[in-house]
Amino acid sequence: MAAETGLRQNVADARRIVVKVGSSSLTTAAGGLDADRVDALVDVLARHLEGRGPGGVPGGGARGGGGKEIVLVSSGAIAAGLAPLALGRRPRDLARQQAAASVGQGLLVARYTASFARHGRRVGQVLLTEDDTSRRAHYRNAYRTLDQLLAMGAVPVVNENDTVATDEIRFGDNDRLAALVAHLVRADLLVLLSDVDGLYDGDPATPGTSRIAEVGGPAELA
Repeated sequence: MAAETGLRQNVADARRIVVKVGSSSLTTAAGGLDADRVDALVDVLARHLEGRGPGGVPGGGARGGGGKEIVLVSSGAIAAGLAPLALGRRPRDLARQQAAASVGQGLLVARYTASFARHGRRVGQVLLTEDDTSRRAHYRNAYRTLDQLLAMGAVPVVNENDTVATDEIRFGDNDRLAALVAHLVRADLLVLLSDVDGLYDGDPATPGTSRIAEVGGPAELA
């Protein structure tokens, strides 16, 4: 119990946080971008940026105040690009996925820009590739950019640069990208938002897959 209490306190005390949200949490049943879901997410994040608790009590601003610094790693570019390109579902081939991402990324960031503006916050788009996290010069530059955005009170919205990434150099999914970004910005906490209700030992949609109630350490995830 004491360990759990200490862990909860560490989470509460976290100052710089990376939050990852997946496409399924941002899209409608038809697969398009859901503006209401985006707004609901932004409303929650804005309360923490302003140092407000669940009751809306002010606690300060960004650096030097009671608020948090938040980097948002967001999927959803391909989903946002489906309707404008008259695509009924997510394409399977890389070329059309990249075309949809090219159109959708602008729409996704525009939605975040409008939503955060309701709270007086600006956003900065940051698109990363594998090189940006594996090459030292790129890594340092990415850190400086993200750190400066946070220092200026902006919310970095990070995604993989889908329009130029190939199968060989993709991050694979934004969970991995979020983990790398958390290391990059020296975050105190990484939060992965999901519509899956916990950690499983396989694909939750596959029969026989079990939910893992508690993880005692890294060895249990091997």
